[in-house]
Amino acid sequence: MPDHPFYKRVLLKISGESFSSPGGFGIDANELRTISEEIVSAAQSGTQIAVVVGGGNMLRGADLSKRIDIDQSTADYMGMLGTIMNGMALKEAIETCGHQARVMSAIDVPAIAEPFIRKRAIRHFEKGRIIILVAGTGNPFFTTDTCASLRATELNVDILLKATKVDGIYDSDPAKNASATRYDVLSYQEALERQLGVMDLTALSMCMERNLPVVVFDFKQHGNIKRVIDGEPIGTLLTSAAEAAQPRSTPANRA
Repeated sequence: MPDHPFYKRVLLKISGESFSSPGGFGIDANELRTISEEIVSAAQSGTQIAVVVGGGNMLRGADLSKRIDIDQSTADYMGMLGTIMNGMALKEAIETCGHQARVMSAIDVPAIAEPFIRKRAIRHFEKGRIIILVAGTGNPFFTTDTCASLRATELNVDILLKATKVDGIYDSDPAKNASATRYDVLSYQEALERQLGVMDLTALSMCMERNLPVVVFDFKQHGNIKRVIDGEPIGTLLTSAAEAAQPRSTPANRA
């Protein structure tokens, strides 16, 4: 374990689809085990980790509202319940790996999760616990990406890590265009102007306003969460225009 972790505190955003097998729904035991093992391995560097989980493997509120006659507010709350189920499963899996974790919810479910209180969350960090943040912002019409940006700002993290199934941000869909080019570093403004779909506009605008750096990376590759937390320049770094013009920082040149 290094004497000083590259990042003191990070927020990791994981989609709900990460919990299911490719093309599937619900929670797949192998996928859950892999996610928890990767997070625990990363936490061993001493970095404080908060995890925001999505719920797309259970239900997407906006999609449900379009398909059946349910108001989107109600459908979005249903989606929040999906994130709570994912968070509960992740907590159990992380603790099975031998690391303490706590689930903190934006909506009141005291029998199964603590309410999100900033000072309490920081106390969990100080005790070495992994925090799992569920139920989004607690409000309909806001995505879990926006929740990730909000909580990252509240908790004063060093960087937001957006875990995806691709190895960064491309100028077009690499699954459809074999000539797609991946960015190593990208400014917030470029991402907004080019409409690259990195995050929803509210989330990305919040990161830009607070100058909160974001790394978009492929977490499916074994060890990548730890590599990002250790400061290795993988994936795509989203940052300010001035910083985007500079070489990416590494453990060697940061000192």
